[in-house]
Amino acid sequence: MNPNSQQSEARRKKTQRGKTRRKKPKLAVFKFASCDGCQLSLLDCEDELLAVADAVEIAYFPEATRATVKGPYDLTLVEGSITTPHDAERIHEIRRKSRVLITIGACATSGGIQALRNFANVNAFIGAVYANPAYIETLRTSTAIADHVPVDFQLNGCPIDKYQLLEVISAFLHGRKPNVSPHSVCMECKLSGTACVMVSKGTLCMGPVTHAGCGALCPRFNRGCFGCFGPKETPNTASAAATFRELGATDAEIERLFRSIQAAAPAFHEESLIAERAQNTNHG
Repeated sequence: MNPNSQQSEARRKKTQRGKTRRKKPKLAVFKFASCDGCQLSLLDCEDELLAVADAVEIAYFPEATRATVKGPYDLTLVEGSITTPHDAERIHEIRRKSRVLITIGACATSGGIQALRNFANVNAFIGAVYANPAYIETLRTSTAIADHVPVDFQLNGCPIDKYQLLEVISAFLHGRKPNVSPHSVCMECKLSGTACVMVSKGTLCMGPVTHAGCGALCPRFNRGCFGCFGPKETPNTASAAATFRELGATDAEIERLFRSIQAAAPAFHEESLIAERAQNTNHG
């Protein structure tokens, strides 16, 4: 072979290897039953979003662009819960073409506010809301993505914190574990110098059992935490419920506290059932 041809071929292969190394990971964002708030958190990153777009190829994100690139995807973010038979099938398809799948927000991680249907007769709701219930095809429950397919990481919140989301994406790009603190909202109150609303005002607050991430937003405005970020790691919900009772809360109030945005999160779900059973016993 001509030496010049050999050199040209070597340069071509080197250039091709360089292109392969520079190929950006494909990012996809999918939506199920939700309000879109967690997707908007990503779009709300503003300047940081430019860095994300420079580091990944946004292959599928209907909330942001009509352009789509076929999978497989290196990183998939999923917002929303599974509430229909079609969605229960679609999530398996998405899982098959995703190397890493991360759920974002209360709906995707625990079923969301729509999981209140899990405690009632969904057909009664359909009949009350829709003029032609026969046309509505839905599941009896609203469930988390992890109830259907394996999930690589779950990011809590309603909506999620954009900086935590950026940390998760950065961790993926650098091949490390996301640095998302497992502590409670109480710790955020202490870090910000916010006085405990339960101690100082006797206000019912879910902060002791709720995952950090909101910056203790409600307590900073003298309101009790609503539990938007779901249960912290190993939450002592029984102790929290006992404290609420000491502050004068009824079983009905305790049930409502645990049966809200994160109603189907296992720890909150179980404590709400305990409060419900206590009501029924007392009324019986």
